Amino acid sequence: MWRAKRLYHVSVPPISQFKPLPQFKLKCGLEIHTQLNTKNKLFSRSVNDPFRSADTPNLHTTFFDLALPGTQPLLNYEAILYAAKLALSLESNVNLNSQFDRKHYFYGDQPLGYQITQHFSPFASGGQLSLLQDIDDIDEKVKDIRITQLQIEQDTGKSLYRKCDLVTLIDLNRSNVPLVELVTEPDFENLKQIKAFLKKYQNLVRHLGVSTGDLESGAMRVDVNLSINDHARVELKNLPNTSSIMNAIKYEYQRQITIMRNGKAEEMLSKAETRGWTGSSTVKLRNKETTIDYRYMPDPELPRVALSPDVITNIQKTMPPLPDEVLQGFVSAPYFLSLKDAKILCLSSNGQGEIYNHAELQNYYVETFKFFVDGIKSRAAKMRSQTSKLPTNWIIHELLGDLNKLQLPLSKLAAYLTPRVFADFLMLIHDAKISSSSGKLLLFHILKNFQESNYDISKPVDFDSLIDEYDMRLIKHIDSSELKQICRDIIGGLNNEKLINDLVSGKKRNSIKYLVGQGMKLSQGRIQAQQFEKTFKEILNVKW
Repeated sequence: MWRAKRLYHVSVPPISQFKPLPQFKLKCGLEIHTQLNTKNKLFSRSVNDPFRSADTPNLHTTFFDLALPGTQPLLNYEAILYAAKLALSLESNVNLNSQFDRKHYFYGDQPLGYQITQHFSPFASGGQLSLLQDIDDIDEKVKDIRITQLQIEQDTGKSLYRKCDLVTLIDLNRSNVPLVELVTEPDFENLKQIKAFLKKYQNLVRHLGVSTGDLESGAMRVDVNLSINDHARVELKNLPNTSSIMNAIKYEYQRQITIMRNGKAEEMLSKAETRGWTGSSTVKLRNKETTIDYRYMPDPELPRVALSPDVITNIQKTMPPLPDEVLQGFVSAPYFLSLKDAKILCLSSNGQGEIYNHAELQNYYVETFKFFVDGIKSRAAKMRSQTSKLPTNWIIHELLGDLNKLQLPLSKLAAYLTPRVFADFLMLIHDAKISSSSGKLLLFHILKNFQESNYDISKPVDFDSLIDEYDMRLIKHIDSSELKQICRDIIGGLNNEKLINDLVSGKKRNSIKYLVGQGMKLSQGRIQAQQFEKTFKEILNVKW
């Protein structure tokens, strides 16, 4: 017993420090089940809303979802459209004559006794999703992940185990929700590639509008197939989120290395098996010594899905630019965003779904940018190039920060503080009517009042009245002697000779920002920061 425990003691490094060893080659493939957010379910007219109805079991079900005798499936063609969009975005070959098959097994949450899926002739095959070093944060310059196939199938219901009275409850709200199962080739060689792929695929389905892509809610569910040094494949199931996927792979990799180093590889890694994830370790669920006989057969109640080539051509015409293409557009003219800022606009964040989505944020930014640039067309070209950064800084950093702080949805705000109105706000800063610090206070005040008014859009924003009410207008012409006296008083009140010496010597040049900040605070943001910086340098005789 002591030797067996020693064999399975697995030392697992943190994910950030985890790298596959050259002598133990990791090879992974993914199976991703993605729920399509169609209005109705796949083979019935039930409302497709499995998560919002979670508190009311079996709310959105029809006779077919419940598998009552005599009921028949009726294909929802919206699911075909969504699957086609996804297949085309992955450069897959759409099968113009696919079919649905029955996969027979009985379980409580699958009352039909079979699952309708695609086994013999799936919807699409081939294709790839390319990972790029600068965009996706992988070690390789480019990594192409090949797609084996995409198939359409129905989701199962949900079993809820109640331990207190040993009862299993069945909720069929999720039953018959349309899924696309994506199967990749075993092209992944490290965790960075897997994490990047999941994030990119998640963003893709959101960008296309075919799924929420949320792992935590179960709208996207992932199984991992992995092998080490070409031993038998191990399938990891029940992985609820990205961290679980990463930790399960890392643990299983270390577990198999431990087995190999103990000379047990041929005995213990020669048979394919399925393992689950407990949250801290993988556990054996079953061997795959023989293929389970699902008794696949073409579904006799569903005709083949026959598509005209014109259908695919027309869908291609309606496809939006893909995320990488959109991102490249934002880092180029006329926006010239940094890659970091462009990613904020282009990559959907799981935690921000209730505040904004990337499509509405992109639209708000582009429209604001257009109105703002139109407003400064009469300025010199040099001035235009400098001030074109204002929409970026104020939308991506200030506005989003305030929206998150207040939990205020952008969709509601955009009807009140429209892109044209926000561009007018930016012009106040551009024209030096208010300082940036005053602008931050004013913006937050406007957002908070809008929220407290219960999103009342009837009264337009009056910037001039608010600026006068709170005495925010910049003092453009201040007597130089008066400004010098203010700066001397700030320096004299510091009682920090070291800070001044380090500043003058150039050892700590950023200390000038501290002095400017004190000046802005004292003047309540009504004197420009540049004026303070120039005066401080003049008084201290700063040469750098």
